[in-house]
Amino acid sequence: MISPSTSPWASLIVIIIKKNSVDIRVCIDYRVVNGLTQLMVYPMPLINDMLEDLDKVLGYCSLDMASGFWVVSMTERARLISAFITPFGLFEWNRMPFGLKNAPQIYQRLIDNALYGYLKISADASNDSEPRDVFLTGEAETEQKSSVLGRRSYIDDILVTADSWDTLCNKVDRLLEACDKWNLSISAVKSFWGFRKVDYLGHQVSMDGLEAHPKDLQALADLPFPSTLRAMQSFLGSLNYYSRLIEDFAIYASVLYELRESDFHEITRKKPNASVVEKANSNDREEAPAGENRWTRAERAFTVLKTKIAATPVLQHFDPGRPPVVAVYASKWAVSAALMQEHDGVYWPVTFTSRTLKSSEINYGIVDKEVLASLRILEVCYTLLVTRTIKVLTRYSTLGWMLQSNGFHGRLGRWAALLSP
Repeated sequence: MISPSTSPWASLIVIIIKKNSVDIRVCIDYRVVNGLTQLMVYPMPLINDMLEDLDKVLGYCSLDMASGFWVVSMTERARLISAFITPFGLFEWNRMPFGLKNAPQIYQRLIDNALYGYLKISADASNDSEPRDVFLTGEAETEQKSSVLGRRSYIDDILVTADSWDTLCNKVDRLLEACDKWNLSISAVKSFWGFRKVDYLGHQVSMDGLEAHPKDLQALADLPFPSTLRAMQSFLGSLNYYSRLIEDFAIYASVLYELRESDFHEITRKKPNASVVEKANSNDREEAPAGENRWTRAERAFTVLKTKIAATPVLQHFDPGRPPVVAVYASKWAVSAALMQEHDGVYWPVTFTSRTLKSSEINYGIVDKEVLASLRILEVCYTLLVTRTIKVLTRYSTLGWMLQSNGFHGRLGRWAALLSP
């Protein structure tokens, strides 16, 4: 894996003990190296896309590749750049390590080629005197080429889905055959085979729907009010990953996004008291009172978000056979929307989305803000809603008025064009 090096490069190393208290993880500080590395452009999968089209699935296999990056060999130049310092001297990687800027893109490309059925370039072809630029000539292809799973892999996390046990077994057989051809290994300990519910990309996926991992939610719900700006940013970043499960996320998070480092000197001297918690629970979606100061608003927003984390719903898989329903909401500083579908007379959420308003949008009227909320859900769920008739639940008849009127100019004209059938 590594060998002694005489490279002029030298990055620092940190050893971290894994959760099992036995294995170690080698972490190398490649910030200087990454700052000088040109970014490799490769389309990484969108996590939301990975979690769609699962409404007819009966069985799942969630697979985790074993030491995936180490499958990729390093070039001589890359080895020198990867050199790192240890108490035993200077070493360099013979296989691609974690932490390098382009490592995820390179491995994603390898997995995509394997799962899409591309053939590995033969040894004779790779030893040609003329160098092969796969970005210009493409991958080697064959008439027997066939896709194994489609695009269901995010780096080293692979999801196998099927509507029957036999189909699932056939897909797994083809996947294992592709892994054997590409020298890919699967971690049997971290993988789940033939389950009704599996963990995938931080979510729990089942036939019933999509939900956040309970351990992650519990860890977030147990966090105290952050004492530094960095801790607050880390909290909001973790919540943002699950924002599709949190109704009105941006409406409350926007209060916390406004905080600065200097604000925490005063905030940390105050602790959320029982009245703040009770008020947050009772006035969940109401606007903050006019007399409420910044610190009380921050504590209230933080408490509401933690309450919402603990009560995140199970999102239904989008059913193409059912009409979509959209509910929109707008506040002074943010807009939110929910995509729903009716099941047995009840509207079940498919996804939530929200965003804070720009400075130029703050002074918009409530009607205009609800249009922004409608545009937001259309942007986020475009692949699900395109060409479909949508029922919109709103407090005002804005959308109907816009679609029935003519002669709009400015932003109203642009919005009418975007919302028109």
